[in-house]
Amino acid sequence: MVNLYLIRHGRQNSTLCNTDVPLSQEGIAQCELLRERLTKYRLDAIYSSDMLRARQTAEIINEAFGLPHGIRAEFREISFGLMEGKTDEYNDEHFREFYEEQSRLIEDIPYPGGENGTSVYERAMPVLQELARSGKKDILIVTHGGVIRSILAALFGRNQARRFLFATSLENASITQLRYDLENDRFYLERFNDCAHLEGNPELRRRGF
Repeated sequence: MVNLYLIRHGRQNSTLCNTDVPLSQEGIAQCELLRERLTKYRLDAIYSSDMLRARQTAEIINEAFGLPHGIRAEFREISFGLMEGKTDEYNDEHFREFYEEQSRLIEDIPYPGGENGTSVYERAMPVLQELARSGKKDILIVTHGGVIRSILAALFGRNQARRFLFATSLENASITQLRYDLENDRFYLERFNDCAHLEGNPELRRRGF
């Protein structure tokens, strides 16, 4: 069995939609708590998306392991297209019809000028399978909420439009663990959105953002 730890990056320093920005001070604190927890684990490899918040999250964790840090752009966040760099208030006002249709959870519609869940899965899943079959046994991948949801929806037979049913909010610096059975080419979900390392710090949870 291969363990694949999908880590959502720490909190970024901007609330604008999907801007490529560094971690906030709270995000750094989240990652340090996660690193402390992960020192009890065995890791063979560390990867991240190419987005700054994911790279920094991986670098903080890797201070405890000193492994080569692989960058895989295929794990970057879903493209929000015309919404990127805008405030939530702007997007709520200008893309109201899109949000209403998306909230019906029927059709996997793309973000205006951006991607949908299927396109994210199609770019990320081949790399996940590549890493699962690489011979490494314990692999950490720092990625994004949209990627984690898309992968889980596809692996467990859900319409991509219903990927939003995987948690009302994925916690920053949370752990989602998959196990891959090489012999049967099968993925198992061992845990999802695990953020026990943040429980003593409510200000670091999503509700505090």
